[in-house]
Parts: sequence; structure tokens; C-alpha cells
Amino acid sequence: MWTAAADQHVPDDVARILETLPDWFGLPEANQDYIDAARVKETWAVRDRTGVVVGIALVDRHFPHVAELHLMAVDRAHHGSGVGTALVDAVEADARARGLRLLEVKTLGPSHPDLGYGRTRHFYERRGFLPLEETDLWGEDNPCLFMVKPI
Repeated sequence: MWTAAADQHVPDDVARILETLPDWFGLPEANQDYIDAARVKETWAVRDRTGVVVGIALVDRHFPHVAELHLMAVDRAHHGSGVGTALVDAVEADARARGLRLLEVKTLGPSHPDLGYGRTRHFYERRGFLPLEETDLWGEDNPCLFMVKPI
């Protein structure tokens, strides 16, 4: 059983975790943006027994009623072990305690054939997120799917 908690800024851990996920995070410029974001954004982490970060969530709060999972990444060696679920559950519990009403996440849309992102969407759907809209926010080749979860 994993536990996620609010944590300090961990840009080096974000960089290390993203390196384990080239199928999802293969654009160096985008990865650098995530690493830079990890220096300032609200950070939630799952650490193993030795204190190593194995999962990370960066959170934005655009409005008083919504929190966005700006980045969620789990070290590939820990995929399927409950780390991602622990992150979503912790961020959701905190958002609910603060009186927020929605969680949001953006991911690659279903009009793109990428199987890895198909699993990502399935993960979020199992956590109660609903597809809201697919846009060209990230360009025609990378359709962006907005997903929301009422809380």
C-alpha cells in the first residue's frame, strides 16, 4: 500500500522519473517544462521505504473550485502497483477538504492511436474522470483531451 503526501519541490526526481517513461514523455522541450514546473508548482509525491520518490503529481489551482493534475508520472518500475491511485486519491482528498468541486487532467486524446495513452485514459476513467473535450491545444498531431472528475 502506497501513501501520497504533499511534498517539497523535487525537480531532480521529476527529471529521473520522466526518463523512465520515454513512451509518454519523449519530447525534451516538454520534459524541461515539467522539470521547471516542479520547481514552483504544488507537489505531491509517493516515496518508497528508503525515501526515493517513485511517483509525482504537480497540481495547479486555476479557480477556487478546481484543481488540475498538471503532471502525474510514476516511475515505470512501479507501474500497476497503486502509486498512481495513491496520488489521485491524496490530491482528491485534499481538494475535497478545501471545498473544491472538480479535478481536471489533460492527456493525449483518443483520436491519436497511441496505446500507452489509451492505458492512461483508462486509468483516469477508472478513477472517475470523464472525458470532456478533445482540442488541438497541443497541435494537430497531439490532440489534447480534457478530463474532469466531480468531487
